[in-house]
Amino acid sequence: MNLRDLVYGLYARRVEGRLDHAQVPKHIGVILDGNRRWAKASGGTAAQGHKAGADKISEFLGWCHETDVEVVTLWMLSTDNFDRPEDELIPLLGIIEDTVRDLAADGRWRVHHVGTLDLLPARTQSVLKEAEQATVGIDGILVNVAVGYGGRQEIADAVRSLLLEHASKGTSFEELAEIVDVEHISEHLYTRGQPDPDLVIRTSGEQRLSGFMLWQSAHSEYYFCEVFWPAFRKVDFLRALRDYAARHRRYGS
Repeated sequence: MNLRDLVYGLYARRVEGRLDHAQVPKHIGVILDGNRRWAKASGGTAAQGHKAGADKISEFLGWCHETDVEVVTLWMLSTDNFDRPEDELIPLLGIIEDTVRDLAADGRWRVHHVGTLDLLPARTQSVLKEAEQATVGIDGILVNVAVGYGGRQEIADAVRSLLLEHASKGTSFEELAEIVDVEHISEHLYTRGQPDPDLVIRTSGEQRLSGFMLWQSAHSEYYFCEVFWPAFRKVDFLRALRDYAARHRRYGS
């Protein structure tokens, strides 16, 4: 261990020691950004960057477990990412599949897919379904793996599901228009039944949501971190929690 690592370790312990667990967010959403730029800066390939980012996930969930976080949503692949070249997208899907298998095999996390399955290759769909089924009874952190996810797509899918449900009941459009409200749509989101994210973290210095949990994040707090995701450290995580705890949440009031 070099001097810099020692200093960071001491600082992390100091921040953690002052952390009030009663003020920790129960649901954290994470935009895992900067894998490719991290790889480029270190002379590696995009695939190496994605692999390094995937390897960070288990460590991050360990930190969440230590601080009593209950739900984590990890944005691993957006609907926009399907526009990437095949020579990057195919290895990335393989890395995601391996990561989801590892999360399920860990035994501590309950895995839940959020996103549009139909957009994904059959093999990826199978991995996500099997991980969710294998972990359904685990009483640990609920880990939402956002794969093939887009916020606008989620809202469109929720409205479509709502319409189909009421069509099956014989509800007319006029009747539906009279009763539909925010809660009706919330019940058809990918995250139905879950608390909305209290805190959304985005790494790499970008300060935008890019469509992440557009509906659920209406009252979320945001934390933008300069470091690329593969280089995200426990001290960065603790700083995010400290920053969150210092804010006075108004929920629009």
